Amino acid sequence: MLGVSGALDCALPAIQGILPAGASVNFVRTVAPNSSFEIPPGNIAYPISPVGLPSLCAVSARVQSSGNTSFGFGLFLPSHWNGRFLAVGNGGFAGGINWLDMATGTRYGFASMSTDTGHNSSIVDGRWAYQQPETVKDWGYRAMHGSVVTAKHITEAFYAKKPSYSYYSGCSTGGRQGLKEAEVFPEDFDGIVAGAPSWWPAHLQAWTIRLALYNLPQMAAHHIPPELFPAIGAEVLKQCDAPDGLADSIISDPYGCNFRPEALLCGANVGDPTAAGCLTSPQIDTLDKIYNAWVESNQTFVFPHIAPGSEPGWAVWLLNSTNSPHTFGTHYVKYFLGLGPEWDFWKLDESVIALADRLDPGNSSVGFDLSAFHKKGGKILSYHGLADSLIPAGSTPYFYNRVYRTLKPKGIELDDFFRFFLVPGMGHCAGSHTSFNASWYFAGSSQASVLGLTVHGVPGFSDAKHDVLLALMDWVEKGTAPDSIIATRYANDTEHTAVSSQRPLCMYPKQAKYKGTGDQNDAGSWECKLPYDQSCYQASQAS
Repeated sequence: MLGVSGALDCALPAIQGILPAGASVNFVRTVAPNSSFEIPPGNIAYPISPVGLPSLCAVSARVQSSGNTSFGFGLFLPSHWNGRFLAVGNGGFAGGINWLDMATGTRYGFASMSTDTGHNSSIVDGRWAYQQPETVKDWGYRAMHGSVVTAKHITEAFYAKKPSYSYYSGCSTGGRQGLKEAEVFPEDFDGIVAGAPSWWPAHLQAWTIRLALYNLPQMAAHHIPPELFPAIGAEVLKQCDAPDGLADSIISDPYGCNFRPEALLCGANVGDPTAAGCLTSPQIDTLDKIYNAWVESNQTFVFPHIAPGSEPGWAVWLLNSTNSPHTFGTHYVKYFLGLGPEWDFWKLDESVIALADRLDPGNSSVGFDLSAFHKKGGKILSYHGLADSLIPAGSTPYFYNRVYRTLKPKGIELDDFFRFFLVPGMGHCAGSHTSFNASWYFAGSSQASVLGLTVHGVPGFSDAKHDVLLALMDWVEKGTAPDSIIATRYANDTEHTAVSSQRPLCMYPKQAKYKGTGDQNDAGSWECKLPYDQSCYQASQAS
């Protein structure tokens, strides 16, 4: 197989011959149309092999980093190239190449790349980071940048032409990777999709421990058993659903809901609160902590709280049924911060946060000055599911608003290059619990594989109004900035033929409000409005 222009063979000697010093090829494979790519053994984090691929050239390469560390990446070079480059992100602490998301990008026609971040591990295993600062730096930012630079070099040589535009799409850690690129390496991408970004690892990981400790130990009077989470979620819906103009089991503004947990308090003579679906007074105290931001002494803000409406995910991750916090938090403190495998999670205090702020392992946290990416002409589209139980949805508005505070005094209007959308009823990066059945699909990072291994884009709606990646391309290449994106829910995700509902996702700080008439499942029955009365606000400003 030759490059599209015939410039370079899809063969190991040809690819190796154009690589810079310090880079080497692991393998090069030709993939025939409508066939599979078998992932190399040992790719722990991303073990699913892509199927039904277009004709392409698959490349695996390794690059020397710093000292004794290195990182690898995978690259799909399609025969029918759209002239553009796309990098996709990773998740959690994962080390591994995300071949599946690369395949999604290749179906659009992109030359698609993923880095392994410099190590091999599952998403929730952080033991590899212990006393390995250079490997942590690769995970934090170096592996993505270095992989992008080398992968673009191969892409240009293969097609005998530079990519006309370069894009990025990632969620969670992938969202953080995209924003970090915008901050530190603004020349790498023209457009970035950053979903549910874990932009503040120094605080996020410790917050997951704090959240679990609110509800531990299991035998304590204040412990809320997972069996009560559905009752809490039902009460949240009862109190927080209707303010968007329609009671439809979808909460559009959970952080604006004045939720009163006392409505769940057990009455007199309740023998078994769990069986009765009510909470005791100590359990109400725990619920108060869960629904409030983590603030330490002297009103020092640490991290926002998960939103009302995130309850379906509590038992899976943040409030799991074990008697200890999840490794997502404890491994960060033990191995990234270097406190060691014997560190006792009950000792979490302000000193741990201070240590995390001082070390910021791997320089992984994202700063608020994105002016270099703005100057370069780059564009960012970000989103976050309001029912996310892994990363609080409030963390992204927090980031957005602080970027605003940083850039506005410099004369930079944030909406000119950075737009952000909250997704009512969506969990972490994709999906909506059956109790919500919200419209959540818009071709965000990793969403396509939920519908099927051969899906890309939004089935039935291949346009910038429904597809966030196409919306980004329109903004970058045509100057058409999206004010909203239409999310879709299919009657059957595995068939994705019949549409069950569609709803607009509004550019922050606007929210979707029901117009009062029309089919509630039709996006046209909704409009994007500010959560406050703009006319009253303008009048108060004038006075």
